[in-house]
Amino acid sequence: MMEYTGDEIIEYRGYKITGGKNRVIVENVNDFNPLHIFECGQCFRWLSQPDGSYTGVAKGRAINVSYNDGKLELYNTSIEEFKTLWFDYFDLGRDYSLVKEKVMKDEVMKEAVSFGSGIRLLKQDIWETLISFIISANNRIPMIMKTVNAISEAYGKEIEMDEKKYYAFPGFGELSRSTIGKLELCRGGFRCKYILGTSKMIDEGEMNLDRLASMDTKDAREYLKRFPGVGPKVADCTLLYSGTKYDVFPTDVWVKRLMEELYFKRETGFAEIQSFARDYFGEYAGFAQQYLFYYARENKIGVR
Repeated sequence: MMEYTGDEIIEYRGYKITGGKNRVIVENVNDFNPLHIFECGQCFRWLSQPDGSYTGVAKGRAINVSYNDGKLELYNTSIEEFKTLWFDYFDLGRDYSLVKEKVMKDEVMKEAVSFGSGIRLLKQDIWETLISFIISANNRIPMIMKTVNAISEAYGKEIEMDEKKYYAFPGFGELSRSTIGKLELCRGGFRCKYILGTSKMIDEGEMNLDRLASMDTKDAREYLKRFPGVGPKVADCTLLYSGTKYDVFPTDVWVKRLMEELYFKRETGFAEIQSFARDYFGEYAGFAQQYLFYYARENKIGVR
């Protein structure tokens, strides 16, 4: 990371912030590894760069992120945007040493946390998160990323950074006015009818994502399941990766297998896994799932 002296230095929420010339440096940042954060399966708009940084589109902005030795560097932003957007987006108000302490209840979790020690759960836009995880159904991460990016290019607002074009994720209004045929050009496959149906339900006032934060977790999950193409796993991913609820444990067939291998040592069902996670990890279930997911995926645990 380059040394940089900015135009303004402030203290904010326990961090020393240096900003100027379209760059912000945040000091004293712990438990932050861009590789772990952007490659753990929670987001689809971030790409690694040759220098080890990541460039992505979030909150209607294009931004480059790098980290080294406690210093988080954000390029193409300002101190004011850091305070209003990126502080919450990167969950910098949370003490992850406490999170780790709460979830490291056994040797499996100690290993998983050590492996993914730099994971932070992003607080992403809930609308984009919902559509992204509808697209994720029976899909691989590279294809999800391509489809989300294609939808953004086709329907989203153009953004520039260093004379390169990026595209913000479109709102539900833009997508609701599309057609299945046009959406299929973005290679969403059978999910296109779900994307269009979900967009129309929100655009026409039948559903309101703003209501989720005030619901308890069970009701929020059931509410999301009213959207086409949304089952328990997509609902839980939407709640977790938007920062709406943290006591969920997204479970698909692969997570079921890894839990059978790491914990149950026998075949089990989705309901038993959900009950176990709820009782064992409590309000930190979502964090535990992310550490386990990343650890198991990278080490091919649960693969058959």
